[in-house]
Amino acid sequence: MKSKKIIDENTKLFFLAGPIFVELLLNILINNADTVMLGRFSQIAVGAVGNANQIMFLFIVMFNVIATATNVIVAQYLGAKQEDKMNQIYTLSFAVNIVIGIVLSILIVLSSPFLFRLLKVPEEMMGDCIAYAKIVGSCLFLQAGFNVMVQILRCNGYTKVGMYISICVNLLNILGNWLFLYGPWKVLGLGVKGAAISTSFSRFVALTAATIIFYVLKIGKLSLKTLRPFPFTLLWKELKIGLPTAGENMAYSLAQTILFSFINPMGSAAVNAKVMAQSLMNLNVAFSNSVAMATQIITGHLIGAEKEDAAYRRVMRSLLMTLPVTLILASANCFLSPWSLKLFGATPDVIVIARQVMMVGIIMELGRTSNLIVIGSLKAAGDYIFPVVIGMLSMWVIGISVGYISGVLFGLGAAGVFMGTMADEFLRGIIVIIRWIKGSWRNKSIVER
Repeated sequence: MKSKKIIDENTKLFFLAGPIFVELLLNILINNADTVMLGRFSQIAVGAVGNANQIMFLFIVMFNVIATATNVIVAQYLGAKQEDKMNQIYTLSFAVNIVIGIVLSILIVLSSPFLFRLLKVPEEMMGDCIAYAKIVGSCLFLQAGFNVMVQILRCNGYTKVGMYISICVNLLNILGNWLFLYGPWKVLGLGVKGAAISTSFSRFVALTAATIIFYVLKIGKLSLKTLRPFPFTLLWKELKIGLPTAGENMAYSLAQTILFSFINPMGSAAVNAKVMAQSLMNLNVAFSNSVAMATQIITGHLIGAEKEDAAYRRVMRSLLMTLPVTLILASANCFLSPWSLKLFGATPDVIVIARQVMMVGIIMELGRTSNLIVIGSLKAAGDYIFPVVIGMLSMWVIGISVGYISGVLFGLGAAGVFMGTMADEFLRGIIVIIRWIKGSWRNKSIVER
């Protein structure tokens, strides 16, 4: 067995966060490249794929029931030095998530036409929207398997693996898009369908590569024999952690879908502006999200090792360091947007609306950064119920109502709708910071002593 990487209070944050940041940044840049390529191919294609992804995010959230629980359980058990249970945890998590992924893949293929009509997708986008969702959705179980595998690799300290896979797979995806949209396979006339095929194949390669690396690094093994007799207690433990977390993420995705439905009737310019602005704003969150993921892993190990004071200090340092950096990034991104939006083929009216959305996003990032770091650490400490309760109340009572009132009733358009997200993130950020300082998360470790 290859020697394990030690993760404790002395672990440098950027030892874990650096590779995760590069991985996330690459994913965002490649997704933006997808939007650029689709935008130059067809403005209708941009809105169609944006709407399709909004629905698929709802299903991908469900994969995180097990993936998120895997992160917490693996980190805490490794921190507690209880490595004898790891192969059982790895196998159970991977197998259950693949099964969930297959069920949801079937569901999204069957339900996508109904869902897009419910979302009020403009008629000119409907055909491409359904076609993209059916092709990518039918292979969504590949993402389910990859989500678990990459969490296992990260918790064992191998964060660079995700980065390397991301580089290779995303380059492959760009090549596939080029072949179908502009290259020799353009004659097939597949358009958006070709981009969907490229995305699905890339996910297959990602899962295959992650699984092979799992064995090459001798982290453990996947064997159905470890599930005999079936570990119902362990599965229940994963569900107790994963379901509330997925519930929070599901509530967020549904709230965002409803907010998107407020924008769809505003016309194609508003829809494309939201999609393009969101693509650029994702750059803001790459840094804070990588710090949040790394902090969550370290917090889980420290909680497993019964070092709660060290976990408290680590989270507060991460938060105080990340907030000013994120604010600077969001401001710079907004300032440069009149030029960067042109890369997507944005028309002048789209640029005006997108800039308004990004201005609101500057304030929103302060709340989102706090949520990413603190909520992730609350979950790592075993405090996974509170974020769900406060999240659902804030998203649905504050987020949706503020978005509707400011965007639709007051006529502020897409930027007004996005104010709902800003209000939700900011309120939750304040509440979870107070909870972390009060220490309500202490003594909630899931490891049996």
